[in-house]
Parts: sequence; structure tokens; C-alpha cells
Amino acid sequence: MKQYFLFSYFLLAGLVCFSQTKSYDFRDRLNGKPIFENGYIDQPYVVVLDSGEWLSVFTTGLGEEGSGGQHIVSSVSTDKGNSWSKPVLIEEPSAESASWAMPFKTNYGRIYVFYNYNGDKIHSLNSLTNIREDMLGWYCFKYSDDKGKTWSKRHRLPIRTTLVDRNNDWAGKIQILWGIGKPINVGKQGMMFAFTKLGKYMLDDGEGWFMRCDNINSERDPEKLKWNNLPEGDKGLRNPDFGSVQEEQNIVELSNGTLYCMYRTVMGHPAESYSYDGGKTWTMPQIPKYYTGELIKHPRACPRIFKTKNGKYLFWQHVNGGSDFENRNPVWISGGIELDGKISWSQPEILLYAPGLSKERLSYPDLVEQDGRYWITETNKLKGLSHEIDPDFFEKLWGQFNLNTISTKGLVINKMGGDLIKKEFSLPAIEEPSKGEGFTIDLVADITRLKEGELICESRDKDGKGFWLEMSANYSVKFTMTDGEKTTSWNSDAGLIKFIGTTEISLIVDYRAKIISFVINGVFNDGGKERIIGWGRLDNTMGAVSTNKINIGAIRTGGGLRADNVVKAFRFYNRPLTVTESVGNYRSQLNPSGNLR
Repeated sequence: MKQYFLFSYFLLAGLVCFSQTKSYDFRDRLNGKPIFENGYIDQPYVVVLDSGEWLSVFTTGLGEEGSGGQHIVSSVSTDKGNSWSKPVLIEEPSAESASWAMPFKTNYGRIYVFYNYNGDKIHSLNSLTNIREDMLGWYCFKYSDDKGKTWSKRHRLPIRTTLVDRNNDWAGKIQILWGIGKPINVGKQGMMFAFTKLGKYMLDDGEGWFMRCDNINSERDPEKLKWNNLPEGDKGLRNPDFGSVQEEQNIVELSNGTLYCMYRTVMGHPAESYSYDGGKTWTMPQIPKYYTGELIKHPRACPRIFKTKNGKYLFWQHVNGGSDFENRNPVWISGGIELDGKISWSQPEILLYAPGLSKERLSYPDLVEQDGRYWITETNKLKGLSHEIDPDFFEKLWGQFNLNTISTKGLVINKMGGDLIKKEFSLPAIEEPSKGEGFTIDLVADITRLKEGELICESRDKDGKGFWLEMSANYSVKFTMTDGEKTTSWNSDAGLIKFIGTTEISLIVDYRAKIISFVINGVFNDGGKERIIGWGRLDNTMGAVSTNKINIGAIRTGGGLRADNVVKAFRFYNRPLTVTESVGNYRSQLNPSGNLR
């Protein structure tokens, strides 16, 4: 991310001031390029053609999701997503929905698209009429040999009837299924994609299944394609302890041929599983963790994973432990690397956000990689967009595992040891939340001696306007900021403050994403077991909160500086650090024994 700041320095009584200019932010959804807009648009997935053009397929309709008339279309971009051709119908809109298109490009350039089709023309269940039928019926495919200008006739995939089908509302005569991940190349000539079967209408008793074709990259006759419905046996991929909702499976292949699957639940966490035999069998699904050991949080939303050309991985997530379909703004992303035959996930960074406190449900993304550049596509169900992502953003994310340097960009106060005896320093002016970038307080302190309510640092004027960081209950810290009328507060997760020795605290205030977050001793605060969400939202209408000085080193609530020096190192940045930068700051301050200096 490129940020530019306009600095003005005035050396007057030790006061240093600057003004922030709001730079371009690729994370802002408003900066995305439109793919298509309609009453409903979902899963805008893209394949890069041999010509370098992009072909996108997506599900659309005039009404909202599931209201009938859903159909699938294709569109082509010749300028890397800046503009798109008029959509071509792959399936005509009709009473029978065609939905959830997933494209695949063969080695010889043919484009296949796999999708749901209500071929049995089911529109009722018992006494219910006009039921949602976009997950009922057949798995089908069509193909195009002319860049999506025309499409073949419809072919039906041979999906086995299994136990989950026989137990459903139609006793297996009708199947309930859908998929959300693009097919991937597996093995030497194969292709594979994941999908969900349901055992009960609507959206209950889900389990994962996989369709594999090992000759699709060489065989051009669709009647001679060899399909294998996996896993073997009568039961799909699921953990019986994870409840009814186990759905939206998607896969990647590791460098050694191992398959990795991620899917959503309503436990507040996703689930992961590995296959070491090409999808025939799978390990018992478990909750994935960050490399730091914390369980990954994710609601009932698409948990999309991608493998990039450099052999690394990305995981689209929402970092909250909800059990419903909400809280999909902002979008967070983790980077993955292979470690001991498995994927190790970094702590998350904000990838995209809808402005303000929007409740837009950003989801069903795809990754486009071309000529060393990256794009993410996504939808809020009304409008599909593409976003070019700075490659350096992903490189730093993958580098989080070993980063061990202190960030200097935007560092305007940097005091350590004896320099902190003074305890009061000039503070640069910060723009109000609607205009500026934000700021970061990064400090090392021995704060276990503090009582609840005692201050670690503060920047307030005589009228109480400003911000402060204080000791809170249950070994946590609390941040508060106020413009004199409006106030925002947020606590770190409980129990992360060290009982003995010093603690490294990064408080990140991101004005553009409107997010307040903590990184404590190199660990991003996601709420833990106590809270669904560990990051807070910032009121966009709040005015400026910056004053011209900051007091450091524990100030009692009754006034007066403590005699002892609680804060051992203090840094103030005129921008929000990334989680990765905060982790690097933490590691750089460790001595060889692993303790903070």
C-alpha cells in the first residue's frame, strides 16, 4: 500500500506538527471496478484465457437470491477488469433456476462451467409451494471453445445417490447441493472441485463431496470424460461433533499432492481437513489455527482459500465468531505457507472494507493472478466488483512468519529507556476520522503493577478532548477517544497482559476501515473465548481528537505522575500499522531468551 504524507515541521517549543493527506486505499470497496450490477449477482469467478483476456461467469437474476429466475451468464474483459462485455446467457432465465457457476480452463483452452440446475422442475415440498429451488436437482456442465461467445448443450454430472440424499425430504429422488469454489488442477491431467450436499431442506445436515475427472485436460469428447465422485463410501466429509451446518467446501492442492479442504460451520470457526490419497479419504475435520496457536474465527460465510503461483496460499475470512450470515464487513485475509506437509496460516490483515459502518455482506470472492499482479473479485449480492491488490501487501503477509524488524514508516515519536523519564512529549496533530489515515500507539511496559483505571498514556486537553490508554479489568487494557461530544472505547482481550515482566502493546486505530484493534505480545486480539469479535468499530462522524502533547508512563486517575517508569519503550505512528508490522515490532524487541528487552 502506497501512502503519502504531507509534512510541515515547526520547531517551536519542541512542537512537531504535520498534516495527513488521505491516500488511495485499495482496501476501500468504493475503489473497486464494476463487473455487473443487478437485483442479484453472486460468485463472480474469473479465468484468464490463453489470450490474456478475462472470462467471468456468475449467477444473476432480477430478484433477490433464491426468488426464482436465477440464471448463469458469462462476460469478457479485455483490459484486466476495467470494463466488461455484455453478458452472454449460459442458461436462459426460466422457472427452473441455474445457479452457482464455477469455471475451469483446460490446458488446451476450453472453458468448462459447472453449476446447479433444477432439472427435475421441483417447486413444492409437501404443503409448501414456490419453495427456494436453486439448490435442488442436478449438477451440470457446459463448455465453450470460443471465449464464451457460445456454449455447448447441457450435460449432467453423475452424482452418486448416498446416505445423505436418501435421508433428505425427497428420499434421494431429488438431491440438494451446491458449490462455491473454482475447480482446480490436480495430479498430472486431472481436475477436481468440492461441493455440498444437504440432508434436509433448507440448509441442514450438510457434508462435503468432491467431483474428480482425471482426463479433462486431454480428452475433448465430453462423453468420454471419466468422473469420480469422492470420497469413497456412503458418507461425505464431516465431523459429527461439529453440528448440522458443514458446508461450502473448497480445496487446494499442496506441493506434495496432498489435498486441503476448508469449509464453514456455525460454531464460530471454520473447519479444515486433508486428503493424502487424491480425495478418496479425508482426515477428521478440525478447527484451523493461526501459527500462533489461536483458533481461527469465522461466521456462516464463504471461507475461500486460494493457491498462488508462488506456491503459497491465501484465506478469505471475517475474523468473528458469529453463527449467522452477518458481519462480513470488513474482509480479512491470512497468508499461508507449507510447513511439515500442512498449511500454516498467518494472523489476519484487513483486505477490503465497505465505508462507514456499512453492514454490506462482502463475500464469494475469487483471485485473479496475471503478470505478477493480483486482483480479488467479490459481491455484496447486488454488485460485483474487482479490486487490484498491491502485491507487496501479500508478500508482507507471507513474510509475517519471520519478520523481525521495527517499522519506521510514519514513526514520529520513538523513545526508550532514560528518554522516557521526561514523560511528556510533543504530539503531532492527527486529522479527524473522516479525513485522516489513523494512528498507532506501540509500547513496551511493565503494567502489571497498575490498578484498573490507571493510565498508561494519555493525550487530553483541559476540556477532556483526546485519547488515552489505561489498565482495565482481567489483565486487559482499554483505549478511549473523544472529540468532546462523541466517545469510542475498546478493550483488548482479557488475560493477555504478562503477569511478570513487560508486555508489548500495539493499539491500531484505522480511520479508513473504521476499525480499532490490538496486537498484544505479537498476538492479534480476535476476542478469544470471551467475545465474538475482538476488534471494535470507530464512529465515522467523530471529530478530531488529537492534542499537542502526550503524557507517558502511568498517570493516576487522581492526577500526578508516578515516580516509577512503567513504560520502557514508546512509539507513535501517524498511520495505522498492519498486524504484520506490529508482530515485527514485537519480535525485534525480544532478547535471545525470548523475553522483551
